[in-house]
Amino acid sequence: VQLQASGGGSVQAGDSLRLSCVGSGRNFSAYGMGWFRDTPGKEREIVARINRSGGIIAYAESVKGRFTISRDSAKNTVYLQMNSLKPEDTAVYLCAATRGIGDRIDDYYFWGQGTQVTVSS
Repeated sequence: VQLQASGGGSVQAGDSLRLSCVGSGRNFSAYGMGWFRDTPGKEREIVARINRSGGIIAYAESVKGRFTISRDSAKNTVYLQMNSLKPEDTAVYLCAATRGIGDRIDDYYFWGQGTQVTVSS
C-alpha cells in the first residue's frame, strides 16, 4: 500500500488543521493506521492510531482531547483532526499502515511522506 499525507501548514496557537492520508493499492481497509510525528532531537512519537474497523482508537497523552483520528474506508483515507494546536505540536507528521496491533512503531510496515505542521505562539 502507498500512502500520501497532506494538510499540513503554518498556523497560530489555538488554530485547527486536518491532515489526510490517502492510501492506494488493494485492501486498504485491511490495515490499521497510525499518525506519527517527528520533532528534531526527539524520537518519533505515535500520535494516534485506529484499527481496521475503526473500533479501536488510541491517542498519545499529549494530544488527548485535542486530536481526533478517523477513517473513511470508502475513500481509502485516514484523517487527523487537530484542534487547539500548541507550539509543541510543531513537527513533521507521517501516516503509516500496519497489519499488526499497531501499538508499537515497529508494527508499521508502510509509511507515507511527511507533512509539516508549524504552530507559532
